Amino acid sequence: MSKGTPALIGWLALASGALVLVVATAAVVLAPADSGRNGHWPGMVWRSLLRTLDPGTMGGDSGGVAFLSLMLLSTIGGIFIVSSLIGVITTGLEAKIGELRKGRSRIVEHDHTVLLGWSEQVFTVVAELVEANQSERRSCVAILADRDKVEMEDALRARVGEFGRTRIVCRTGNPLKVADLELVSPGTARSIMVLSPEVPDSDTHVIKVLLSLGTRAFEDPSPHVVAAVHDSANLPAARLAGGERTRVIDADDIAIRLIVQSHRQSGLSQVCTELLDFAGHEFYMRREPALAGMPFGAALSAYDLGVPAGLRRGDGTVLLNPPGGTVIRADDEVIVLAEDDLLIRLGGGTPPPVREQAITTATPREPEPGRTLLLGWNHRAPKIIELLDDFVAPGSELIVAAPRDDPTGVLPPFANLKVGFSRAEPTDRPSLEALDVGTYQHVVVLSDEGFDREHADARTLVTLLHLRDMEDALGDPFSIVSEINDDANREVAQVTKADDFVVSDKLISLMLTQLSENRHLYDVFADLLDSAGSEIYLKPAGDYLVPGAAADFATLIESARRRGEVALGYRLHARFHEPPGYGVVLNPDKTAPLTLAAEDRVIVVAEN
Repeated sequence: MSKGTPALIGWLALASGALVLVVATAAVVLAPADSGRNGHWPGMVWRSLLRTLDPGTMGGDSGGVAFLSLMLLSTIGGIFIVSSLIGVITTGLEAKIGELRKGRSRIVEHDHTVLLGWSEQVFTVVAELVEANQSERRSCVAILADRDKVEMEDALRARVGEFGRTRIVCRTGNPLKVADLELVSPGTARSIMVLSPEVPDSDTHVIKVLLSLGTRAFEDPSPHVVAAVHDSANLPAARLAGGERTRVIDADDIAIRLIVQSHRQSGLSQVCTELLDFAGHEFYMRREPALAGMPFGAALSAYDLGVPAGLRRGDGTVLLNPPGGTVIRADDEVIVLAEDDLLIRLGGGTPPPVREQAITTATPREPEPGRTLLLGWNHRAPKIIELLDDFVAPGSELIVAAPRDDPTGVLPPFANLKVGFSRAEPTDRPSLEALDVGTYQHVVVLSDEGFDREHADARTLVTLLHLRDMEDALGDPFSIVSEINDDANREVAQVTKADDFVVSDKLISLMLTQLSENRHLYDVFADLLDSAGSEIYLKPAGDYLVPGAAADFATLIESARRRGEVALGYRLHARFHEPPGYGVVLNPDKTAPLTLAAEDRVIVVAEN
């Protein structure tokens, strides 16, 4: 009986059979005349069975005292047995439903996406996967976390909303345990994403999950695994734990590069968000046999829908913005910027005419030394300063202002950057005024790690409000780039009209989602964020088109091509602070009228 519902049902079935057989045999022996009229022993077995299962059947019985007594005994025994059977089945069903609600059953899915762990990132990731799967007939996302299944489902419905064609399946389990991993069927998944939990030393948790996945033998083709670590020192260990099929990204390094490059050209963070967000335009890789043998420069005007940005060679090498004479091979994949993979189309006729009168020639500008103010200090600051030295012109100056002792004394000497320190409280107006912020071209505001995420963002907002008020009084002399922890606070921060916001956690979530759909995109993003290759730049529109001249995007693409660059879109100065796009327009209609002002920016992929 301790073996559960199946055992109890089995015992009740045996008891029912024994009662039926005993009553039928006794009736043949004690009431032979009555049993003869009812089919002898086989007939009595059948009648006894009916009376056991249905007490009402006895109402039509007739015969001697012995026969009726035996039928009554069969009916009374049946009442107890059937009642017990109903109770056992009901209890078993309730227990099974309760077990299913706890999310401890193994899913039966194929070609699905698995998320291991739970954090604030899960809402961004799920929303992006739902958007990415809008064109799919059937898709599934399975989440395994050490939380209640119902609570996870309710939180996702509240934060994400409708799931469209994507089914979300939650399971309760510890991703660190190999047995629990089987609940989400990782062996049949298309991709697996390991999320960093919101606990101290989260990288250790990620590495252990990768080790747990490494103990499992996957069938071919095995799912690719993506994860992120927040401490660069843990990157080699994580990559070793994950193995060849795992793509581990350095979240800290990406955030640092975005902060440094956004400091140089405000708006880059929004462009990267647009490129990583499935609701906007993103990169796709596809073979184009019709372009085989064509120079890459000619392919820039070969698409009616989509903008080529580079090539992925047959050996996996990624070439962003290759020289215009680079020949496209038959086994190459073209890296195309498009709104959706279904919205990529080669042109069938001649390309749109170029408006030569609108194209202008820019005079090369030599980089000039600049002054940057770094407000605040956190663990990323030393790497930010080190990377900033690679980008600025010789003779540039950086002043660190933070409410602490001078942390710059331990920094090594830099080739291009002179680093100084001033003790100041970023949220205090007199302290900011004492820094003479009007003498700087760029201001970077870092999040304070001495407070929780919400409080740190609140302090950042106060600092931005002070800076914006001071900037308005001085006549807009400097750009402001700030670090925000929670993307929800970005909307609140818009009143400060800062030039750019770097929300590193959201950008990392978006990148992980992109890699879960296509792991080869990692090389594209790594190249874009590496100072040694081609990067994304927001350059003055006057370098490409005559300000105010009538043109179109096809003409802008041709103007950029002549400079050895790939134009992806533009950013309108008049809409810099208007959500949700903040003036960024990627991959517009090539033939639609386009007029850019001198203050606008052209978004290009270029080497410098």
